[in-house]
Amino acid sequence: MMAALTSAGPRLFDFDDYGRLLSLVSSSLWAAAALGVVGGLVGVFVASRDQAFAVHGISELSFAGAAAALLLGVNVIVGSMVGSLLAAMVIGLLGTRARERNSIIGVLMPFGLGLGVLFLSLYPGRSANKFGLLTGQVVAVDEPQLAAMLSLSAVVVVALAIIWRPLQFASVDPAGAAARGVPVRALSLVFMVVLGLAVALAVQVVGALLVLSLLITPAAAATRVSASPVWVPVISVVLALTAALGGILLALGATVPISPYVTTVSFTLYLLAVLVGRVRRRRGWTRRPVAAHG
Repeated sequence: MMAALTSAGPRLFDFDDYGRLLSLVSSSLWAAAALGVVGGLVGVFVASRDQAFAVHGISELSFAGAAAALLLGVNVIVGSMVGSLLAAMVIGLLGTRARERNSIIGVLMPFGLGLGVLFLSLYPGRSANKFGLLTGQVVAVDEPQLAAMLSLSAVVVVALAIIWRPLQFASVDPAGAAARGVPVRALSLVFMVVLGLAVALAVQVVGALLVLSLLITPAAAATRVSASPVWVPVISVVLALTAALGGILLALGATVPISPYVTTVSFTLYLLAVLVGRVRRRRGWTRRPVAAHG
C-alpha cells in the first residue's frame, strides 16, 4: 500500500538505507541540537519583548550576507553573521520604541531580500546552494562549519546566562527596571546582538524564510502551558530541540528540503501545547500568560 501511495507522486518519506544516511548527517544533527538550545532560550525573550517581527527582519539581512559570501567564495556563516549583526545593531540603535522599530524592520526586510536575490542570481554555482540559503539543507553542515556553529552557540548561551536576570526584568517591566537602575537601553542592544547571532545560526539549518519556526514557535508554545520563569525556558528548549532534530530525522532521504519538516513538527507541537493549556484551564490550573511587552 505504501508503494502504491508513493508511486503516485513524490515520496515525502523514504527511509531506505536510513542507517547510512544517518551517519552522513551527524554534523547536521549536532548543529540542530545547538540551534535548538539557542533558539529555545532566545525565543523566550523574543516573545516577552514582542520582537517576532525583528527576527524576520534580521533573517532577511542574514540571508543577504550569506548570499554575498556565497558569491564571493568566502565562509557563508561569516557572511550570515555580518548581515545579522548589521541588522540587529541598526534595529537596536534606531528602534527605541515599538512603532519606530517596526518601521525600520519594514524598510530592512525588502532591502535585505532584494540584495540576497541579486547576489544569488549572480552566483554561477549549483542551484542547490542557492535554494539551501532560503529553505535549509540536510547535509549542508561540514566539520569546520559545525565547529564554528558550536562556538557561536556557546557564545550566545554564555551571553544570555550573564544578562538573563536583568534582561528578564527589563523585558517584563522596562519602566520599573529603569527606575531601579537597570541599563535598559544597553541591555536591549546587547540582546539584539545575541538575537542576530541566533538568527545567523538558524539560517544555516532551516534557511532564511523559516527561521521563525525555531526562534518563536517553541517559546510561544511553552507560554501556553506554563507561566513559570523557570519552566518556560526549559519547555521552550525541549520543544525547539524536538523540532530541529525531528525535522532532520524525518527529512533524511527525502527530496523535500528540511525546513517543511522542521516547521511541521514545530507547528504540531504548538497545537499540542494549546490543547494542554486548555486542559489545564478547564481543570482549574489557572495561569497568567507571560506578557509580551515591547
